[in-house]
Amino acid sequence: MIYLDQNSTSFPKAPGVGEVMCDYLVNRGVNIGRGNYDEAYTVEVDVIDTRERLASLFGGNDPRRVIFTPGVTFSLNLFFNGALEEGDHVVISGMEHNAVMRPLSRLARTRGVRYSVAETNRQGEVSTEAFEKAIEKKTKAIVTLHASNVCGTILPIEAIGRLARDRGLLFAVDGAQTAGSVPIDVAAMNIDFLAFTGHKTLGGPHGIGGFLITEALSKELEPLIVGGTGSRSDSMEQPDYLPDKYESGTMNIPGILGLRQALIELERHDQRKIFERKMALTDRFLKGVTGLDDVRVVGLATIDGRTATVSLDFGERDNALIAYELERGWGIMTRVGLHCAPLAHQSLGSFPHGTVRFSFGAHLTDDDVDTAVEAIKTLLEG
Repeated sequence: MIYLDQNSTSFPKAPGVGEVMCDYLVNRGVNIGRGNYDEAYTVEVDVIDTRERLASLFGGNDPRRVIFTPGVTFSLNLFFNGALEEGDHVVISGMEHNAVMRPLSRLARTRGVRYSVAETNRQGEVSTEAFEKAIEKKTKAIVTLHASNVCGTILPIEAIGRLARDRGLLFAVDGAQTAGSVPIDVAAMNIDFLAFTGHKTLGGPHGIGGFLITEALSKELEPLIVGGTGSRSDSMEQPDYLPDKYESGTMNIPGILGLRQALIELERHDQRKIFERKMALTDRFLKGVTGLDDVRVVGLATIDGRTATVSLDFGERDNALIAYELERGWGIMTRVGLHCAPLAHQSLGSFPHGTVRFSFGAHLTDDDVDTAVEAIKTLLEG
């Protein structure tokens, strides 16, 4: 088995993630904020420690502003529904995932929210100037992903953040493809709302993620759901302080503890070195497939300005059949189709047929990459 679908979810998970989660479920199993006994307090300390590690990783100065959710999609829905009102306008990139497009499309129908797409080229690049040109009088926010889940192109979020600050706009970033891989500093990049997931580049389990929020935005942004928090139980009103304001209901404690273990491993092995290894593998793959007949590298041609993600379009051949044959013949697992990002594929010129996406993890070997390249060549010869 050669797993080349890291953009869907990381595999294998960081060492110890499964064991930590199993230990909690089998040997501990307590709830926090509800149980008034030592074991519950011990688990709560671990949850707080996870917030602190995430705040440190993303340049946050207050772990209370690290909010746990099921992931990026939930977090972005919370942002859109809590921040946007009738008639508001939003600027987005042409590379957005449906985690952005579907909430915006619904709000366009239900609240009259409008959005403009900043001009995006065929390599998935979007300049700061393109975002600036799309700003209108009623623009309230700029929302963009950090890197494309389709082709890996990284957007200049630090420069876009300065633009948002200078124009008095909210700045929300979808960090699904970069959190734990590409450095993010919410303060330095003027990010008001950073959505992240735990199960991709952080190496944690499914179903846990969250967001970081500025103090100013937290005073304005309404929660998506309200209910029991284990705090202020004398009141039928939702607490207005963090993190309780946005964390109603029983928390995903096994997921948080698994994420904590993944963060410990990330700190142990150095985020920069992991990224460099993944990019070396990506470079090897790109050099192997570039120039092959009837194969288009969708997006950037080199590893500059991208993540460890490569999309290929096999021209007149059926991309789905290529992906099927790669798995059947060589055990190579990829993702084929539109990757929940039809807007991105429109920008890249790969809509509606999509691409075969290869995304690389640091655990892979050079031989794994060479096998994938040779398999593609064999299929093209057949």
